[in-house]
Amino acid sequence: MTGDHYFTAEPSTPAQAREVQFSVAGRDYALASAGGVFSATRLDPGTAVLLRKAELPTSADGPLLDLGSGFGPIACVLASVTPEATVWAVDVNERARELTAGNAQRLGVADRVRVAAPEDVPADLEFAQIWSNPPIRIGKEDLHQLLGRWLPRLAPGGVAWLVVARHLGGDSLHRWLVDQGWQVERHASQKGFRVLRITR
Repeated sequence: MTGDHYFTAEPSTPAQAREVQFSVAGRDYALASAGGVFSATRLDPGTAVLLRKAELPTSADGPLLDLGSGFGPIACVLASVTPEATVWAVDVNERARELTAGNAQRLGVADRVRVAAPEDVPADLEFAQIWSNPPIRIGKEDLHQLLGRWLPRLAPGGVAWLVVARHLGGDSLHRWLVDQGWQVERHASQKGFRVLRITR
């Protein structure tokens, strides 16, 4: 075992290329994945619930953000279902960013998917929507810092969609977000996951 986590900037775990197949909204996807990134061998169950239960955009009033992109399933779906949207795929993990860029290329949406490390996103950029299966395992304090950094970048009228496992603190995160002044609706629950819809 190594000390690598999916939130390691430069994973040392062998890449071990894989393909992950899944379907969303009637479309089949086959994306490249590799060791050292989040949920390297399958579409994460929480991400699957998020993509199935949240309201996928059909048009975009501004850029969309996939926060913690992993190998890019959310970014690739958002770019596929919203043909005019620019999607920012942000991850601290260099291998994850490389995979996301390659998968966007594979799907023919690379011209609209901007893959970036967090520090490379323009400071004044606001997002019409933020989508995330946030990295709960970084710890509550770091998670709160992460969301406190990115949720305020929602444009006026924007919406954020988060998925969190109930047993990993989905309900306490809901309460914390409300305490921070956000409007939070439990949009759906499935397979032990909460899908939260967040607005100003």
